[in-house]
Amino acid sequence: QVQLEVSGGALVQAGGSLRLSCAAFGDIFTIGTTNWYRQPPGKQRELVAAIRRSGSVVYADSVKGRFAISEDSAENTVYLQMNNLKPEDTAVYYCNVELLIAPYDQWGQGTQVTVSS
Repeated sequence: QVQLEVSGGALVQAGGSLRLSCAAFGDIFTIGTTNWYRQPPGKQRELVAAIRRSGSVVYADSVKGRFAISEDSAENTVYLQMNNLKPEDTAVYYCNVELLIAPYDQWGQGTQVTVSS
């Protein structure tokens, strides 16, 4: 079993920065990929960024050049550094891990990011 603890959401002005954290506990050796998703108000959840076990990363086009996903293996924590935030980045952000064994998927609690114009 893997448990995720998410933190870092806040209210910030446009152009500002935030860093979200996703700390993993438990059977962390079963984690394959860590994803950050977000769900804007009234919209569907969307993938923002992902970091694979290999270290490779992917980003949604909307955040490329502004967001950076990284991992601190010693702390078992994945970060999402968000720079030059825009009002359209306002959403609940979720951390998700894809596991190598059942249940194959685990979600952390959401954290609210609100960007004011």
